[in-house]
Amino acid sequence: MESKPKKVLIVGGGSAGWMTAAYLSKVFGRQVNISLVESATIGTIGVGEATFSTIHLFFKFLGLQEEDWMPACNASYKLAIKFVNWNAERRHFYHPFQRYEVVQGHNVAEWWLKGDREECFDESCFVIPAICEAQRSPRYMDGRVYDNLFAKQVADCPNDSFLLRELKVQYPYGYHFDASLIAKFMAKYAQERGVTEILDEVDDVVLAEDGSILGVQTRAHGRLDADLFVDCTGFRSLLINKALGEPFIPFSESLLCDRAVAMQVPSDPQNEGINPYTSATALSAGWVWNIPLFHRTGTGYVYSSAFISPEEAEREFREHLGERSKGCKPNHIKMRIGRNRNSWVKNCVAVGLASGFVEPLESTGIFFIQHAIEELVNHFPGNSIDPATVKSYNKAIAGCIDGVRDFLVLHYVASTRADSAFWKATKTEIRIPENLAENLELWKRRLPTNRTINPQFHGFEAYSYSVMLLGLGFRPTEGLPILDYCGHAPALKQFENLRSRSEYLVATLPSTYEYLASLYQDNGRKKEIYHKAHAAPVAYPQSRPT
Repeated sequence: MESKPKKVLIVGGGSAGWMTAAYLSKVFGRQVNISLVESATIGTIGVGEATFSTIHLFFKFLGLQEEDWMPACNASYKLAIKFVNWNAERRHFYHPFQRYEVVQGHNVAEWWLKGDREECFDESCFVIPAICEAQRSPRYMDGRVYDNLFAKQVADCPNDSFLLRELKVQYPYGYHFDASLIAKFMAKYAQERGVTEILDEVDDVVLAEDGSILGVQTRAHGRLDADLFVDCTGFRSLLINKALGEPFIPFSESLLCDRAVAMQVPSDPQNEGINPYTSATALSAGWVWNIPLFHRTGTGYVYSSAFISPEEAEREFREHLGERSKGCKPNHIKMRIGRNRNSWVKNCVAVGLASGFVEPLESTGIFFIQHAIEELVNHFPGNSIDPATVKSYNKAIAGCIDGVRDFLVLHYVASTRADSAFWKATKTEIRIPENLAENLELWKRRLPTNRTINPQFHGFEAYSYSVMLLGLGFRPTEGLPILDYCGHAPALKQFENLRSRSEYLVATLPSTYEYLASLYQDNGRKKEIYHKAHAAPVAYPQSRPT
């Protein structure tokens, strides 16, 4: 006799709830009974979301191409994060989706440091900064990605999970999209695959004698029971914190920003172009994110309430935006920075903001959701919930969030900016996690390597640590002594090649607006005729043109 399908109830919609529903429905089909209950009156927090490049694997697993979802979600491309005014010199720099290239066994950042080159390190060591400054698309008009190495790497490991593949493949870009629209798109996808949507208010959580969740009491549908509950109720965390009493571990000793004021700002992409990057601009008590979507811009000021009031923050934010902020309605947000001690308790798994959140400095919100979903699939319970499985899941989630926390703390303590009370406090009044503090002593002399960063997987590799240190003004005093025994000619040639490739890509790639306008207009149907320059094969020159 066949067993009854396992019942999963996702409580809360938004990006976290509907991404979870879509992924689980793809994995299990109708073998698992999946329902989602959400309020018709509670909306999403985000005015725009930026992603890691690993989001490619999420869409690929769902069987979605860019033309399937990007037009529906007001999406654009993200090749990097541009940090503005984060160092004492107020010189901007890019954190790109591009690893360092290697010369004689050592990455080009080590060669740049040893050679004491005059050019900015990011412009010397990567091609992406030039593409970003020129507002170029990562794809040619016929759909080819500019990075041929990326295509080869993907072909070499087609069957790995997104986490394993990210260790092998560096996707050359991520995305920006409207958070509310991606939730709607995922809802449609999930419901077409059997997920039941229940629009109702959750009034109470009913517990069993053993402390697990028996069901949630709704206003119109009565009690909804399930075998496994997924808490996607955001900062409210109705199930795992309020009902089950799981402690929340704040990161306030290490990360000072706890509030944000966000706005939706109109844009004119046809005349102004579209920046293919997220920007993070430092202000007096925090920093401003800017996420360019196709039809508008999502922006917000993340700040510390200990150094500025909400009214003062909004005033400074509007001054930063200038005329663009006129008529824009502000959304003031209290952020809960930290994580649950455990994100899986009894028969409840928290995903998204209900699990943990750090300030959105490196676009980790969607990544945390994606990471939690895949770990949930990898740890999905059988006939009973095994404590060892739950422990393994909690270790993976906690390690990931803690690793991101450490990386974000680095942004502040390594910054040479100290021109306000807030920026001074980031050097003197925060607790630096022990592992990071130990590594910082080493990094005063040497750039980070994969052996000297947090060993837990959290989405950031050694090159990211290196980029941030050099960009923030935290420059190692020594570099690698072994390079003194190596000839520098191959490295100099590689820097010339990087410059030539940058110039070539800027000259041949279409603008981000041009490519996206075509994608949106055609709704994904490829044109039969392309401009010859755009259709030309990608053949990088090997030396600087004369």
